[in-house]
Amino acid sequence: MISKVIGFDWDEANIEKCQKHGVPIEIIEDFFMGEIRVHPDIAHSSTEDRYIAIGSTNNQRAIFVGFAYRHGEQGLLIRPITARYMHEKEFRKYEKAFAKI
Repeated sequence: MISKVIGFDWDEANIEKCQKHGVPIEIIEDFFMGEIRVHPDIAHSSTEDRYIAIGSTNNQRAIFVGFAYRHGEQGLLIRPITARYMHEKEFRKYEKAFAKI
């Protein structure tokens, strides 16, 4: 699904929320170009389909990104909703949970 994405949907609200947790925009965008695991975020999908992505940044730091897909004029966009770095224990917990799905 990510191969169909043409870019990202950023505005003041999601930039502020992602950077609040110390994750720069460039890191989030690079993260989506790497090897990640994506699963539906059912708990937060009442008004739109949302997803959870976990993986590692280029410097091998575990990261969590909550996002949605948006349709732009030119094609499909990723709209990051929140992003934060994870502790290794939390990363392993998500990996284990996702393996069961």
